[in-house]
This record gives sequence, C-alpha cells and structure tokens, in this order.
Amino acid sequence: MAFFLFILLVAAIGGLIFLGLRLLDFKKDNEQLRSELSNQQQEQAAKVGKYEAHIKKLTDFANGLKDKVQRLAKWQKMADAEVQAEALLASARNELVKAESEARRLTEVAQQQASALVADADATLTEAKAEADRLNANAQQQATSLLLSAQNEAREIPENARRQAAAYEQTARAMKNLIEGYGDQYLIPTRSLLDELAEDFGHKEAGEELKRARKNSLLMIRNGTAGRCSYVEANRRETAVNFVVDAFNGKVDSILSRVKNDNVGTLQQAIHDAFTVVNLNGKAFRDATITEEYLAARLEELKWAAVTQQLKLDEREEQKRIKDQIREEEKARKEYERAIREAAKEEDLIRRAIEKAQEQMGHASAQQRADYERQLEELTQRLTDAESRNQRALSMAQQTKRGHVYVISNVGSFGENVYKIGLTRRLEPLDRIRELGDSSVPFEFDVHALLFSDDAPALENQLHKHFVMMQMNKVNYRKEFFKVDLAHIRSEIESLGLSAKWTMTSEAKEYRETLAIEKAICDNPAQREAWTKRQLALEVIDNEFMEPAEVEAE
Repeated sequence: MAFFLFILLVAAIGGLIFLGLRLLDFKKDNEQLRSELSNQQQEQAAKVGKYEAHIKKLTDFANGLKDKVQRLAKWQKMADAEVQAEALLASARNELVKAESEARRLTEVAQQQASALVADADATLTEAKAEADRLNANAQQQATSLLLSAQNEAREIPENARRQAAAYEQTARAMKNLIEGYGDQYLIPTRSLLDELAEDFGHKEAGEELKRARKNSLLMIRNGTAGRCSYVEANRRETAVNFVVDAFNGKVDSILSRVKNDNVGTLQQAIHDAFTVVNLNGKAFRDATITEEYLAARLEELKWAAVTQQLKLDEREEQKRIKDQIREEEKARKEYERAIREAAKEEDLIRRAIEKAQEQMGHASAQQRADYERQLEELTQRLTDAESRNQRALSMAQQTKRGHVYVISNVGSFGENVYKIGLTRRLEPLDRIRELGDSSVPFEFDVHALLFSDDAPALENQLHKHFVMMQMNKVNYRKEFFKVDLAHIRSEIESLGLSAKWTMTSEAKEYRETLAIEKAICDNPAQREAWTKRQLALEVIDNEFMEPAEVEAE
C-alpha cells in the first residue's frame, strides 16, 4: 500500500511539473502575441481558455487526489502526503492567478500597442491621402500635357501619313520603272526646253551652261550640301553621306551618259527614281539622304545636256536645210539658164527660119507667097512665145522669191486628209513634185493645186501659220504636212484673192491599184502565184538594164 501511495505522490509531483512546463509555454505564447498585433487578443483569449480548461482539469485531478487521500487517511504513515498535495495544489492555484494576471496585462499592452498602431495607421493614411492628392494633381497636369501632345501628334499624323504614303508610292513607281522600263509615258518635247532661250543661243553656249552646272554639283559635294544624315558623330555622318552621294552619282552619271535629244523626259524620271531608291536605302544609316538642292543641280545638268544635244541637232538640220535650199536653188538656176539658152536657141532658129522665108518669098509666085506669109505668121508667133518664155525665165532667175506654192497629197503613204503645202522655185514645179515622190515614199504624190506667186516664201509661211494647229509633226515645224480637209485649204487660199485650178479628189492611182491587187491575190491563190512570178521576173529585168551607178545606189 505504501508503494501505491508513493506512486500517487510521484504522479502528483509529475502533474505539478507538467503544469509548470505548461506555464512556461504560456509565457512564450505571450511573447509571440507581442509580434502578432492584429491577432493578439484572439490568441490571448484562446490561450486563456486553454489554461482555464487545463486548470479545471488540474482542479479535477487535485480533487480526485484529495478523495483518494481521504480514503487513505487511515494510513497514518502517509499523512504528510495529503499536506504536500494541498501545498502543491495551492502553489498551482497561485501560479494560475499569476498567469491570469500576466495574461490580462499582456492583453492591455496589446490593446495599447494596437491603439498606437491604429493611430499610426490613421496618420499614415492621412499622409497617403495627401500624397495621393498631390500625385493626382500631377497626374492631371501630365494627362493634360499628354492630351495636348497627343492632339498635336494626331494633327500631324495625317500629314506624316500622306508624306509616307507619297514616299512609298514614289518608291513603288521607281521600282516598277526599273523593272518594267519607262516606255513612252515620260516623254517630254525637248523643244520646250528651248522656248526660253535666246534665238542666237547655240550649242556652244549650252555647253558652257552645262559646264557651269557640273561645277555647281561638284561644289555642293565639297561643301557637304549634297546629302545629310542624323548621325551625331562627324566621322560616321560623313561616311554615310558619302555613301549615298556616291550611290546617287553613280546612277545619275550612267543616266546622263544616255542623253539624246528625244529622251529628256524619260531620263528626268529615271533620276527622280534613283533619288527615291537611294534615299529609301539610306534610311538604314540614320536617314542618310540626298538633298532636294543636289537633286535639282543634277537635273540642271540633264537639262543643259539635252539642250546641247537638241541645239546640235537643230544646227545640223539647219545646215541640211540650207544645203537643200542651195541645191534646190542651184537646180532652179540651172533650169533657168537651160531655159534661157533653149529659148535663145529657139529664137535664133526661128529668126533664121523667118529670114529664109522672107528671102524665099521674094522669088516666089503669088500662090507660094501666100504660103510663105502664113509660115511667117506662124514663125512670128513662135518667136513671140519663145521671147516670152525667155523673158519669164530671165525674170524668175533675177527674182529669187518668185515661185510656185503647191498643195499635194499621198493617200497611200500618209492617209486621207493629209496634205503637204510647200514651195518650189523651179521653172517646172512638177519636176520638184516628182522628186518628192521618189523611192523615199511608196507612192507618187497627187497635185491638187499650183499657185504662182511673186513672193512664194511669204505665201507659204502665211498658209503654214493659218494651219498651225493642224500640223502633223508638232515638234519639227519644218515638216510641211497638215491634217486638214482640202476644202478648208481651198477656202483659205481663195479668201486671199488667189485663183488656181483645183483637183479636189486624190487619184492615188498606184495605191488604189495596189489595194485591188492585194484583194485579188488574197482571194485567188493562182493569181497570187502568177503575180509573184511576174514581179520576180520584172525585178531581174530591171536589174539587168539598170545603170551601174543606180545599182550601186540601191
């Protein structure tokens, strides 16, 4: 029994020790409450509940021990066990009271700290509201500024978009031209470049202007105004500018090497395309581009190069025209001289015949005299006609402005309602017209009118000016073909008080016969074969009997 009481005592002491350990844990838990401000009250209440339950458990345990001690009271040897148990129980109660007091104190401290934290939070919230108001004001100012900037950019966006769209369109057109070629869509009449030049401005003066234009382009390269770039470093900027300028000049020099009198419009567009493509490729080097001023300088070179070519051509054509005129006048002069010689010869023959007839008439009978008189009358009339022709030839030779203005057509070569209005000083104007219908055109010309004039060049010039809008060739004014109705030409000439014999229809004999032959040989293979054989045979015969000089000319 004593051993059993000893076991109970040990159990009681163990319970007290366990209670002490739990009290230590309780203190540790209180320290954790200080760091957990937001949950301190709840945790403290939970721990107090735990302690109360534990105390109740210990109290129940102590009461149980007390009952057991009372049941063991009869055992005198173990009387002190009850006293010790009571002492332990009292000590446990004191510790419980202390724990409850410490828990209340910690709770109060936690509440005070929570109040302080709430106050700090209120102060922080007030400061945060003030800072928020300040930030809101700044944000509104920035928003207003951004809005104004956005509005400005929005106004600039369409213009920038239009510029970019135009640049892309130019680039696309340039690439299309480079791939497909230029065709005839960029042709510009070179003569329009000559309109603002002085009449005595020749190709030598144009050459000097071309030299000045080239010097200006070189000067712009040396001055650094041929290109620009956004690089900050001078070395990189200079390298990028030199790169695009060299690329552009290489293209332009190649283009200028192809300058002729009739391709200035195409080459001008090619230079613009080179400008567009080089500037597009230069964007990779901080917008390294060719300046508009340098583009204008290179276009100025093209202009003067084209003007020089055109003036050279004009001077060659003028020299050819003068030579043709001299040749024509020489032919007319020889024709006049031949006519004068032939008329003088005819006069001499007729005078001799008259003298012979007069001599014979002196020895003739009355019947023979009548025949001689009739013969003398005829010879006298022939002498008068010969003297008249001689005088006319002599007069035309002395007055170089006299001549014939002709109106002719060539339906087979130029089509309907196309007429040539020209002049000739030939004594026989039809000789000149036959020359115009030589091997240079497939068919002969038809003559519609011949007008003799004491000032043929003035009459021709007047008619040319009247029909200027009907010119077939609106570049070379020396080409004398006009797209106009023949009745209109006749009406204008008659309004000038001039009369002439008119042929209003174009015979075009060879042309119309050719059309009939083409139709026949197209419809009938036998006729086609026969005609082919005949033509080949005629060609051999013509070559056999042709003069050596004519064969060589062909």
